[in-house]
Amino acid sequence: MSLWYGPVGGPPTVQDDADQPHHAASTMKVAVLTALYRSDLDLDAPVKVHNDFASAVGDGRRFGVDFDEDSDPQVWARLGDTATLRWLARRMIVRSSNLATNLVLEQVGMLPVAEVWALAGATGSWVTRGIDDTEARAAGMHNLVTAADLARLFSMIAADPVLVDILAGQEYGEHLAAGVPPGIRIAHKDGWDSRVRHAAGIVYPLDAPPYVIAVCTTGMPDDTAAGELITQVSAAAWRDRGRPR
Repeated sequence: MSLWYGPVGGPPTVQDDADQPHHAASTMKVAVLTALYRSDLDLDAPVKVHNDFASAVGDGRRFGVDFDEDSDPQVWARLGDTATLRWLARRMIVRSSNLATNLVLEQVGMLPVAEVWALAGATGSWVTRGIDDTEARAAGMHNLVTAADLARLFSMIAADPVLVDILAGQEYGEHLAAGVPPGIRIAHKDGWDSRVRHAAGIVYPLDAPPYVIAVCTTGMPDDTAAGELITQVSAAAWRDRGRPR
C-alpha cells in the first residue's frame, strides 16, 4: 500500500511509500480529463463513437475495448453514432467508461497528457497507451501512477472548479467516499483491476480546509479487503482533519 495525505498543495501530513509506482488502472483518466480541458479542442463538437483504435505499438496494429470489462452501457449504446467530448469526458469519470476514455485520448493525444503530469510535478507517473491495448502492454508499455503524483495532480486540479465539479459527480461511492460522512463533498476517482485498488481525491470538510488523499494498493489477494483498507485510511484522514501541526 502507498499513501499520501495532506493539505491541498502539500506538504504531506502523512506519507508511506508514496513514490512507489503502481499500475494506474482508471486513475489515469484524471490526467486525460485534465489534458482535455487544457486543450483547444471544441468540447461540444460531435465525435464518432467507435471501438477500433490504433495500438501504441504502431505498425498499423489495432485494438478494441472489452465490453465485459467496461462499466457504462450508455457509451456503448452510441456505437456508430456521435457524442460530444464534454459528454464522453464526464462518462469517463463518473461511470469510469473505458470506451469513453479511449475516444477522448484519441482526440487529445499522449503528449498533452504527459504535459499534465509534468505540470503537476509528477516524478513517476505516465500514460503510454489506451485501455485494453494488450499488445502495447505486452511490449512493456504501462500506465503507471504513484500516490504522491496523484496527490500532486489533485492539488493542481483543486484550482479548477470545472474539473472539481466533474470529479465530484462521481457515481461510485466506495473507497474514499465511504470513509467520510454522507453529504461531504469529495472530488475523487477510483481505479481497479486484477489485484489493484486505488483511490485519490480532494475532500471538502465543512469545519476544516480541504485536503488531498491518495491510496494505492497492489497485490492484495482479496479485492474487498483492499477496498475496505482504503476506506479505513480515508476515515482516519477524516478524523485527523484540521488538527494543529
